[in-house]
Amino acid sequence: MFLVSSREMLHKAQLGGYAVPAFNIHNLETVQVVVETAAEMQSPVILAGTPGTFAYAGTDYLVGICKEAAKRYEMPIALHLDHHESYSDIRQKIEAGIKSAMIDGSHLPFEQNIELVKQVVAFCHRWDCSVEAELGRLGGQEDDLIVDSKDALFTDPDNAIEFIEKTGVDSLAIAIGTAHGMYKEEPCLDFDRLGIIRSKTDVPLVLHGASGVPDQDVRRCIELGITKVNVATELKIAFSDAVKQYFLDNPTANDPRHYIVPGKAAMKQVVIDKIRVCGSEGKL
Repeated sequence: MFLVSSREMLHKAQLGGYAVPAFNIHNLETVQVVVETAAEMQSPVILAGTPGTFAYAGTDYLVGICKEAAKRYEMPIALHLDHHESYSDIRQKIEAGIKSAMIDGSHLPFEQNIELVKQVVAFCHRWDCSVEAELGRLGGQEDDLIVDSKDALFTDPDNAIEFIEKTGVDSLAIAIGTAHGMYKEEPCLDFDRLGIIRSKTDVPLVLHGASGVPDQDVRRCIELGITKVNVATELKIAFSDAVKQYFLDNPTANDPRHYIVPGKAAMKQVVIDKIRVCGSEGKL
């Protein structure tokens, strides 16, 4: 098995009425937990890495680790470039073997966003790489990307259709009231807006900022046409809280082979829960 694009995964999910979970990975341990759990539950999975993650771990390391995980568990894996903003950066990583990319031009004016995405799509499709883009802006923080709530914008349905037609993008992340990071209060999602966008296009739609969104709201989004659900912050919190607790219980501990274990166990439970919410168990 090897690294694949997310195109077939998302189209299959669309036909099956479920969503593919995309978990942000940061190191060897997160890859191990996500892929092992997905294999046990027979769920398709996307491993997403922000520019900060690739800078921290190294593109070659991440590609090598993810390829080995796909081989070990005999399952296709999409290693995905999450919230990448540079054409040249994406190009280098695609040439290194990655088959799924998100070009985030949501901070640009509409026409400039279109031109950037068209450039990335033209290159990526030559390499059989699927492309996700974003229209509208989510508030909150994702890696080093911070968007103040006053700058968050919901996706306009008519703009979304024009955007899809002009760019040829494979999937579209839309803004309907979610935010990156954890929520200070329960989010109020615009399900009507999602339904309108879904009725106007058959391109797979992506929900960013799912950490902390009530399960019933995520399921409702999937019923209305979301086919990819991103999860990042909940994994980090589960891992760090469990490791902190281990040190409180074992103040003299110093062996990462021991103190990382409860962190991995905590992440595993999050992965299990999200796969079940997405309805992707048994869909591999």
